[in-house]
Amino acid sequence: MEIDLIVIGPASVKLGSRLAAESSLEAVAVEHKTFPDGESYIRINGDVSGKRVLAVQSTYPPQDRHLMQLYLIIDALKDLGAERVYAAVPYLAYARQDGRFRPGEAVSVNTVIKLLEALRVDGFITFNIHKQASMEAFHIPALNLSAMPAIGAYVKELDAWRPLVAAPDEGAVSLAREAAEALNAEYTWFEKRRDRLTGRVETSYRKLDVKGRDVLIVDDIVSTGSTIANVAQMVKAQGARRVLVGCVHALLAENALERMKAAGVDLLLGTDTVEGPVSQVSVASLLLEGLRRIV
Repeated sequence: MEIDLIVIGPASVKLGSRLAAESSLEAVAVEHKTFPDGESYIRINGDVSGKRVLAVQSTYPPQDRHLMQLYLIIDALKDLGAERVYAAVPYLAYARQDGRFRPGEAVSVNTVIKLLEALRVDGFITFNIHKQASMEAFHIPALNLSAMPAIGAYVKELDAWRPLVAAPDEGAVSLAREAAEALNAEYTWFEKRRDRLTGRVETSYRKLDVKGRDVLIVDDIVSTGSTIANVAQMVKAQGARRVLVGCVHALLAENALERMKAAGVDLLLGTDTVEGPVSQVSVASLLLEGLRRIV
């Protein structure tokens, strides 16, 4: 692997530490603070001159702060003489606005990508970006990896009983397929509708063979948890033994965890793309494998 050291951003301390341990690469910490007026301060606490660097910084909430920290880290590394800088951004903020759905809207994912490239980053890795097509906006080596194999492998160790993997909507079918392959299980999906103005989600009812079985609901992002809650209620009402949720990016906004538990979710598994109370599944090994493809 043609990387000399890992620079660990403040939003990815656990993942960065795992990466350093698994790769035996030197790790450089980032000194950071927030000034009284809300501005971010960044200092690279090590010599990076002439080095090939992997900067690891996720951009989950607070997105604006974590994004600004990412930009400052990349720019500082370049100014300090790093030979090459690769950015691992496990969760890429603003990626869900990937098109102009109403006249006059900003396409925020393109804005984020343009700023990254303006900072002369040499390569980019993320996990389960909302739409794969967004990666086409990059003009540098860039990878969108999937964390679903890691989630499926983790659930397999939990001895799930006759598991059925369910996607909450058609857009997550590929995720369900990946998890099901890791579990050697069946998969299915539901249909949902979202009002673009109110954001309200409705899920169509489906009769499933779930009585006495464990159901794993998978998705890329869990924000408010409303979609997951809708599916959990349906499968619980049909006799599911346990309802597990495996999501790549557990943002958990607006009491999402409580909402899903009230709907019948027994266990929520997130990854360390977002560091928090449910980030039990690590993507470190997958990230290192992906890095070998772009350096």
